[in-house]
Amino acid sequence: MTGPAPRKPKNAPPGGGGLVPAAQSIVLRDLTVQSSIGVSADERARPQRIRVTLEVEVEPSAPEEDKIAEVVNYGQLVGKVREACTGTTARLLETLAGEIARACFFDARVRAVKVRIEKLDRYSDVGGVGVAVEYLREP
Repeated sequence: MTGPAPRKPKNAPPGGGGLVPAAQSIVLRDLTVQSSIGVSADERARPQRIRVTLEVEVEPSAPEEDKIAEVVNYGQLVGKVREACTGTTARLLETLAGEIARACFFDARVRAVKVRIEKLDRYSDVGGVGVAVEYLREP
């Protein structure tokens, strides 16, 4: 007679094999939104396209029950980033990068965020101009 199958250790990937995740990130690449950001009043007068790319470092985990509550929900992340970009009153991309990062820390499992933002239409002969900033959760 056999008992119940042994449970996989917490953080073991599907299929087992004695592996434990060492690092884990959510990647949001090339989200393009309209934003009224800019230093000059002329630039802020009409929304312009900006592109956002994120790498969000999260606490490594392997879902035990294959349920969304066991991981950081990237659907929520996308919504919060869109909201930060469209609702900003920031003039500088550096300021908006901080607002986006704060929005990403909605889940306690988020450890760090790399934010890259580009204005796509600022200069006709440049594909994009922007900033890249990394943020850590304060201890």
